[in-house]
Amino acid sequence: MLPVRTGTPYLPWQDPGEATRLLRYVLPRQRFTHTCQSNRHGESVQSVSTELTAWCDDGSFVWNEEGGAPVTHPIDDPVGAAQRIAARYRRQELSHSPIDSVCDHTA
Repeated sequence: MLPVRTGTPYLPWQDPGEATRLLRYVLPRQRFTHTCQSNRHGESVQSVSTELTAWCDDGSFVWNEEGGAPVTHPIDDPVGAAQRIAARYRRQELSHSPIDSVCDHTA
C-alpha cells in the first residue's frame, strides 16, 4: 500500500488510470514484463497477456476467469490484484500444457 498523508485531497486509487498504472508497476514482480495500458473515458484497461486483460472502473479491477466468470478486486490493492492475476495466468498455463505420455518400451 502506498503511504498517503492525512488531508491529501487526491487518492491515487480513486482514478482508474492511476490505479491501473499502479497495477502495471507491480505486475513485473509477478513476472509480467510486457504489459500495455490504455486509458479512455474514465476507464482504464491493462493487457497482461493476449488471453488476459484487466479493466479498472467503478472502484474495482475486473478480469475474467478462463470460463468467462468475472472476478473483481478493489483498486486500492494493486499488489493483491497482481497476485490474483498471476495465479489465474498460472492456472491457464497449466490447463493448456500438453500431457506427457508414458510409453512401454519392452519388447
